[in-house]
Amino acid sequence: MKFHYLSKRNQHSYQMKILKYLLFLILIVIIGSAIYFGTKDGTYDIQDSMVIQAPPQVVFNKVNDFKSWEKWGPWKKEDSTMTFTYAEKTSGEGASYSWDGKMSGSMTTTKVIPNKEIDQDLTLNTPAGERNPKVYWNFEEVENGTKVTWGMKGEHTLIDKAYYTLSGYDFDAQMHKMNKQGLEGIANEVAEDMKKYSINVDGVTQYGGGYYMYTTSVAKQNELDDKIAPMMNQVMDFVSRNKLNMAGKPFTVYNQIDNANNTVIFSTGVPVKEQVITPTNSPVVCGYMEPVAAVKTSLKGDYKHLAEAYTAARQYIEKNNLQIDPNGKMFEVYITNPEETPNPAEWLTEVYIPIISTPEPTEEGI
Repeated sequence: MKFHYLSKRNQHSYQMKILKYLLFLILIVIIGSAIYFGTKDGTYDIQDSMVIQAPPQVVFNKVNDFKSWEKWGPWKKEDSTMTFTYAEKTSGEGASYSWDGKMSGSMTTTKVIPNKEIDQDLTLNTPAGERNPKVYWNFEEVENGTKVTWGMKGEHTLIDKAYYTLSGYDFDAQMHKMNKQGLEGIANEVAEDMKKYSINVDGVTQYGGGYYMYTTSVAKQNELDDKIAPMMNQVMDFVSRNKLNMAGKPFTVYNQIDNANNTVIFSTGVPVKEQVITPTNSPVVCGYMEPVAAVKTSLKGDYKHLAEAYTAARQYIEKNNLQIDPNGKMFEVYITNPEETPNPAEWLTEVYIPIISTPEPTEEGI
């Protein structure tokens, strides 16, 4: 009995020694791992860039408004259960939104330099606790559009460093993948936005006419776009230098169209309030447009859809048994300035085709 008792006691003592040894080894591993992972650099700054074929303001506006992120962001493709909640302010400094899904979080815009920079604070609620990296955007105008840089920087916790090392999870690679997918999403969204346009035939109107400063040239029909802009700038510069009072929006008058030779004689003009006497050799001169009855058509969108707007106007004229004035000159009035409104989808142009007889027109001015 005594021997049996001593054997059990010795066996228990041996087990305790083994347990203490194992605990000691585990403690050494934990301390060693903590020292190892603690000495590893946990800071990160991951960024990716893409040139998007659009003006900086257009791309900036797409990123600046959180309500657009759901469409171009790559995260919902990874988590279809994700839902979004938007604050009262969704664009500009102080804007925010949050989301719930497999991982919840929120984002707040902390700094905005219009069309150039955006800084944001990101909060991620992970299984290992809350993470708070910084997100930043840069928008740089380049020859083919806008170079957009999307980056995120922060510092991994000890737990994160251990997890990434032991699991083989490549955090940097995953972030680069997400950034590239997001930038491609932005590019696609912006391209689709800029393609949007609408045409509306407003009907018969009376265009008021008046004095205008203009310059005239001739061009092949496919060269018009390249010639109109510099000529318009020349007229605008003349009006500005001479401190003339504009009386309306810039326009282009098609004086003579030769379809056989594919040429157009045209004038770019700016309405003024009174007659202006110019020097003999001045490339910009003053003219007068008589009031004219015309079918007015509005194009909202890129100028490349103007041909379609003219077609719609002619169809309206034919359908309503109106007659185009053979001596009249078609003209376009540019309501928006592309330099101030870079998104072509927001450009507004009015097209006028003079007609001979009209039913009680309403008056329009240049």
